Amino acid sequence: MTALAVQHTRRRANAPKGARARGGRLATHAVLLVLAVLWSLPILWAVYVSLRPESDTKKYGYASIAHALTFQNYSDAWTQGQIPHFFQNTVIITAPAVIITLFLASCVAFVVARFSFRFNLILLLLFTAGNLLPQQTLLSPLFKIFLYVHVPSFLSQSGTLYDSAFGLIVINVAFQTGFCVFVLSNFMRTIPEEITEAGLVDGASVWTLYWRLTLPLCRPALAALATLLTTWIYNDFFWALTLMSTGSKLPITTAINNLKGQFAQNNNLLSAGALIIALPTLVVYLVLQRQFIAGLTLGSTKG
Repeated sequence: MTALAVQHTRRRANAPKGARARGGRLATHAVLLVLAVLWSLPILWAVYVSLRPESDTKKYGYASIAHALTFQNYSDAWTQGQIPHFFQNTVIITAPAVIITLFLASCVAFVVARFSFRFNLILLLLFTAGNLLPQQTLLSPLFKIFLYVHVPSFLSQSGTLYDSAFGLIVINVAFQTGFCVFVLSNFMRTIPEEITEAGLVDGASVWTLYWRLTLPLCRPALAALATLLTTWIYNDFFWALTLMSTGSKLPITTAINNLKGQFAQNNNLLSAGALIIALPTLVVYLVLQRQFIAGLTLGSTKG
């Protein structure tokens, strides 16, 4: 009887803890569900509006049940917005900017993480501090620099950094490198130093230590940063609008302006164009999803 009483007492003591744990999980799931719904509502609403003809929304209003659904808005947005042309402009800017940023950032991060010298920490702080400045505050001096810095004609038809894809690549690399250096340097510090020491014993050069030993181990972090950089540079609107003047050279984020009328605008058409423009970033995330999540969660269980 004594053993049964002790066991019963333990069950009663453990019951509230189990109930509280289940209640906490249910509350967490409920909050996450609400946030997911709130996050998805604007996207679902944009999809709904993009599938309705403009005549349907004018007659019944946007907050009404659709009497007709069509993909014509997507076809019109594709042609009127000249999306293929502007998407090509965006690829010319985004792809080199992402590759150059990751290469330069990984080089600096390798030096900061693997070599000890007097200005090690200062160098890291210098790259990180650049991200703390609002980009808008630097617009005036950067605009003058872009006007007066001359580059070869094969890089810019205007002869300067202004109004060229090369100029946008340079500005994006400059502003994104600091953040990438900070992330990659912290990531490289988690790699055992014994790997580098073994390479030095075998006579490996600094380039071999970086390119063949360290960089392959940074694939999760590089994939996560590549996803973020692609999204940020692809969605950039500020620099393209201020540092370019030729309409045919602008990236895809500005193509949606071609869908606006002079005196009125078709919101159904704009919704379709916005969804088409947003689709490539979603594809990039889906392709790199596993590496992106691995890069974000690596080291979360250490310590």
